[in-house]
Amino acid sequence: MILCCGEALIDMLPRQAGEEACFAPHAGGAVFNTAIALGRLGAPVQFFSGLSSDLFGTILRNQLHASGVDASPAAISDRPTTLAFVTLTNGHAAYAFYDENTAGRMLAPADLPDTRADAVFFGGISLVVEPCAAAYEALMLREAPRAVIMIDPNIRPGFIKDEPAYRARLDRMLARADIIKISDEDLAWITGNTDAVALRAATGAAVMLLTRGADGVTVITAAGSFDVPAVKADVVDTVGAGDTFSAGFLAYLDAQGLLTKSAIALADGDVLARAAAFGARVAAITVSRAGANPPWASEL
Repeated sequence: MILCCGEALIDMLPRQAGEEACFAPHAGGAVFNTAIALGRLGAPVQFFSGLSSDLFGTILRNQLHASGVDASPAAISDRPTTLAFVTLTNGHAAYAFYDENTAGRMLAPADLPDTRADAVFFGGISLVVEPCAAAYEALMLREAPRAVIMIDPNIRPGFIKDEPAYRARLDRMLARADIIKISDEDLAWITGNTDAVALRAATGAAVMLLTRGADGVTVITAAGSFDVPAVKADVVDTVGAGDTFSAGFLAYLDAQGLLTKSAIALADGDVLARAAAFGARVAAITVSRAGANPPWASEL
C-alpha cells in the first residue's frame, strides 16, 4: 500500500466561453494528483489530507473514489476547500492560492492516521504552512524508520511566507527521505545551483530523481548518475506532469515488489531506469491533455 499525504484543492483553470475568459473548477493539488495517478495505474493507494464537507470537497472525494483511491484516512471538516487559480504562459502554469483557514491547512497532529503502508509520499504546498506542515512532518518522522519515504517538494515560491522556517523543515524532511524527486527549478531554489549530486549526498537519500522537463530525468544514487530521456509528446500544458511521473515511478517499483527500504537501498541502475522510464511514459500522456488528467493503465 502507498499512502499519499498532502494537499487536495480545486484548480481554477483558465477557459474561454465564447468571447469571455473564465475559470473552470477541476480537482487538483500536487499530492492529490499523485494519488489519482497511482489509483488509475492500478497501484494500491490511500490518501491522507484534510478534506472539506463542502461542494468542492465532495468533488475531490468523488474523484478519489472514481480513480480507485481509498480516502478513508482523510480528516473531514466543514472548513472550506483550498482554491488555486491557474494562469498559463506557453503551457507553463503559475498559481494564486486561497488557503486561509481551509480544511487542508488546518490539519493537526491529532488528525494523523494509523497506517501500515509500505511507502509514504509527501510534498507540495502542504509542507509550507502551519499547522498542516507540522502534522505532515510528524507523520514522516513517525513512519520513516519502517516505511519507504518519498518526497517531492514541488516548490511554489509565491506561496512561501516564512522562508527560513520552510527551508528548515524541508532540510529535515529531505534528510529522512529514501527517494527524492526534484525538478531543476526546485533544485536551484533549494541550493542556489544545479548540483543535484551534492544534494543527494548531503541528504543521504538512496535515490534522487532530477526532472528536467523535455530533457528527461537524471537518476542519482551513491553509485553514480545516469539520464533517462523524456517521452516525446504534443504538450497542451504541464499541470500535473511531475506528480504523474512520481506516481509512475512508485507504481513500477510496487509492481516489482521493491517498495521496501532494503530494496530501495540496493536497487540497481537497470531497475531504477525502467521505473523512471515508466514514469516518463505516464507523464507524457498527462501533458498531452489539458489539466492534471493522469492516464489509466489501459491507456498505456
